[in-house]
Parts: sequence; structure tokens; C-alpha cells
Amino acid sequence: MSGRLLAVMGSFCLANCLLAAQTLQIQAVPSQGAIVGENFTLPLQATGGTPPYTWQLAGGELPPGCKLHTHAGNITCVPTTAGDYHFTLRVSDTSIPQLQAQQELTIHVIAGLSIEWKEPPNVHGSTISGSLIVNNQTPEEFGLTVIVVAVNEIGRATTLGYQHVKLPAQATTQEIPFSASPGPGTYYVRADAVAHRSGHHHVYRASKQTPATISVGQL
Repeated sequence: MSGRLLAVMGSFCLANCLLAAQTLQIQAVPSQGAIVGENFTLPLQATGGTPPYTWQLAGGELPPGCKLHTHAGNITCVPTTAGDYHFTLRVSDTSIPQLQAQQELTIHVIAGLSIEWKEPPNVHGSTISGSLIVNNQTPEEFGLTVIVVAVNEIGRATTLGYQHVKLPAQATTQEIPFSASPGPGTYYVRADAVAHRSGHHHVYRASKQTPATISVGQL
């Protein structure tokens, strides 16, 4: 191979290497999942340019409770609200002139535990009855306690249903029926669910309450 050809190839390689060094990029970050009430960390990485890097939120919103650490290059938090949070990150380097890159990211925050009415509370004669659907959205089984009460106009609570069960992982649905006769009066019905996973200190809570009162007549 001639010396001239080697020189040309060397110049080509040097140009490409310099171009690569001058190109600042954010490494691909897949959509991330987090759970309400649990510690969450999303590491961020960039390549090219001249470190150290500075990170900024360029658009959108982080999940409530989350914080972007400008120089550490990560997002940490204990999320407080379930939902899909879309945002754009910008990274800058310390070269002159300064280089920048942007990337859109999504953090999906799940509630961990959720409850909904399957059959909303209703009066049948002197009885209030209905059922709940309970979902475990975590990757592990947890122990679940559900209590449903009817509360009258003076604050007296009557238990309509109580269950303590093991609920399998991954959005497994459990139906919780309830039925009891609280006596004559006007009531609102409230359901409270509490769950925990073995070996974890965090306790999951969820509640559901009727938007309006219901009345039970004389026996």
C-alpha cells in the first residue's frame, strides 16, 4: 500500500473520529415503569461531546414527586400519582461551542393497588349490598385487607364486608362482595383496601366512596 494511500486513509479516519467526538447523543432510554410510593431511579447517559454534562427538562412534566439531578444525570423520586408522564430532556456538554442533544422520554407510574365498584352499593329491602374489584398491579403477590362500611348521618359506621386474602401479582383481579343490614337511615358507603408485599416496608392503600348517600327504610 502506498504512503499516499495510507495518508489519505489516516486523514479520513481522523476526520470521522473527530466528527464522532463532536456529536453529542443521549443513549436510548426505554419507557420506564414506577410504582406509587416506592423509590424509583432512572439513570441517564450521554455519549460524545466533552464531559461533564448538564441535564435539563426541556418540556413536559416529570411525575409528581420526581426530581431531575442536573449534574448527576439521573431522575429519582417516590412517585405520588399514577399516570403516563411524557417529557423531553436536554443534555449540554462543556465544549466550545457548546453541544446539545434532546430526547423524549416516558415514565409510566402505576398505582400498585386499585379498587373500583363492580356492583355499586344498592339497597335491597333493609340490606345494602354490592361488590368491589381489586387489582394488584405490582410484580409480586401481596396480602390484602378490604373493609367496607356504611356510615350514617351521625357518623356511626356499620361493617358491610371484610376480607383478608392473598392477591397474586400483575393486575390480577379479585372480586370482593359485601352485604349487611345497617338499620334505617341515610348512609354513604366507603371501601378501604390495605396491602403489603412480603419483605417490603411500603404499604399500599386505596379507597372508594359513593358520590351520594343512599337511604334504608324502616324494617
